[in-house]
Amino acid sequence: MSDEKIVEINGSCDSRFNKVKDVLAQSIASGADIGASVSVCVDGETVVDIWGGHIDEASEQPWQEDTIVNVYSTTKTMSFLSALLLADRGQLDFNANVANYWPEFAQNGKESVKVWHLMNHAAGLSGMDEACAGDALYDWDGVTSALAAQAPWWEPGTATAYHALTQGYLIGEVVRRITGKSIGQYFKEEIAQPLDADFHIGVPDSEFHRIGDLFPSGGDASLAQDGDKDSIAVRTFANPSTTALASRTQGWRKAEIPAANGHGNARSVAKIQSILACKGESHGVKLLSKEMAESVMVERIGGTDMALGMPVSFGLGFGINTAGLLAPNPNVCFWGGWGGSLILIDQDARMSFSFVMNKMHDGLMGDMRSVGLTQALYGCLNS
Repeated sequence: MSDEKIVEINGSCDSRFNKVKDVLAQSIASGADIGASVSVCVDGETVVDIWGGHIDEASEQPWQEDTIVNVYSTTKTMSFLSALLLADRGQLDFNANVANYWPEFAQNGKESVKVWHLMNHAAGLSGMDEACAGDALYDWDGVTSALAAQAPWWEPGTATAYHALTQGYLIGEVVRRITGKSIGQYFKEEIAQPLDADFHIGVPDSEFHRIGDLFPSGGDASLAQDGDKDSIAVRTFANPSTTALASRTQGWRKAEIPAANGHGNARSVAKIQSILACKGESHGVKLLSKEMAESVMVERIGGTDMALGMPVSFGLGFGINTAGLLAPNPNVCFWGGWGGSLILIDQDARMSFSFVMNKMHDGLMGDMRSVGLTQALYGCLNS
């Protein structure tokens, strides 16, 4: 029986967290996962760094220590951290108008759109009227010019609709206008390299050999939704659009799509976001002030998201745990990627947790695999 096979889990795991290791092994043994990695950082140190399974459906090529995969919207949290860093350095004001940094943005009624609206899916730009799919997603200037010209689909700042693909271009262009660098380059130089973290927004050719393919259900998957074609939800996911198998292409991997095409593993995601978990400093690196790190937990906007169709509360970029559904502690923020990847940041426990996998399940905000892992994690913390 498949659920009885022995699965080898590699890496290091503090014995206090062995239950987390067991849950990952069970998930791979049951077939819920093909290959995956899990990491936990507490008090600025990595206490769980494990991986198992395979990078191919035939189970012939093991997931390696340095395997990286596309984590879809978990990438957004790297964009958030880049913006937080600029704000902490006095170069960016979340309450300022976007047009202060990006003058061309002040078209079609967007003169008063605030930077925090971009961070929190409240800019009215969850989708575009101009067609954008395939290789067009890799044209930074083309996409950002179209977004600058786009009229908001609702009054900015009054409600949210998940900016699934557009958010990264919007935040990234503000970063570029301030720094003169692409967000992928800025993130690499200011965050990934100081932390020695293996995460890429735009993968260099030299690292392609380590990338594992994603495996969507049904052969391929699209973000497109059925329903009222005039609704915000359907329009959001219809354009810009992509499919899961596009993640296997050279164009997708090399491009900078800061809402969706980051590549890494659980180790790198948890390590980077442990900066927020520990309120600015982790693994011997100080990046943010305590005040800026704590600001992500303050709700700026909430309600039923018009694209996701579910209640969400947003701090600065991250979803926050206002309903206590994800974790028992109040000061928790999170985000997940299409197919299942997840980052959870708990400032009360000074902990970051990440799950990164290659088998995609339905949903944009995580699934029962990460729920089982986080339940085991909190059981270990509270035992």
